[in-house]
Amino acid sequence: MLERFIQVVRTDDPGSEELAATRERLKGRFAPGTVRRMTQLGLFVGAVLGELEPGEEDTLIYASQFGESRALEGFLDSFPSASPTLFQTSIHPSGAQQGLIGRQRSVREFFPLAGGAQLVCSAVQAALLAPSERVLLCGGEERGTWLVASGAASDQAFAFALALTCSRLPGAVGRLALEPMAEPGGALALADWFGLVHHRRAFAGPVAPGWRLILEWL
Repeated sequence: MLERFIQVVRTDDPGSEELAATRERLKGRFAPGTVRRMTQLGLFVGAVLGELEPGEEDTLIYASQFGESRALEGFLDSFPSASPTLFQTSIHPSGAQQGLIGRQRSVREFFPLAGGAQLVCSAVQAALLAPSERVLLCGGEERGTWLVASGAASDQAFAFALALTCSRLPGAVGRLALEPMAEPGGALALADWFGLVHHRRAFAGPVAPGWRLILEWL
């Protein structure tokens, strides 16, 4: 069985908040002048990840099914006179990287993961198999608008960040594990994973073919 202990959990559930409101709410979490260049997802993830104080010996796992969907919508809306600025924003570094760049932080390893029905399983596997003592597992989504109908954006905005360790240290708040199972099938959406973490709900069930996830709160 693969397992790690959850030392710290941070989440953000901004609801229908627009980018201007997000910038105003979170501007104090970043260096002056940096928030205007960040995407909404970068602000969400950067804020919760920053509270974990990433260090050079940490491994960082980042998961997002859709990434900067609002930025992509803005770029596509600018046609037929495509905006170079909006194009640059739509291919911006990931939400996790934006926060690290602004704080001039580096980490030992960085694994960005996107899309797929087994995204949660892949992200948890990467976190549990990482060689470093501390792993930071983070991710989230922007709330899309017209791309939601075509399944190319999330209908919910959220962000999460967990600090995981191999050993159960004082103050541990939970346990995360994966174990093999014989049953086929199974999936856990990233938004559903966020709900478990945000509300501190326990879970034990299939998340991918051959894998069962266990989330316990201590």
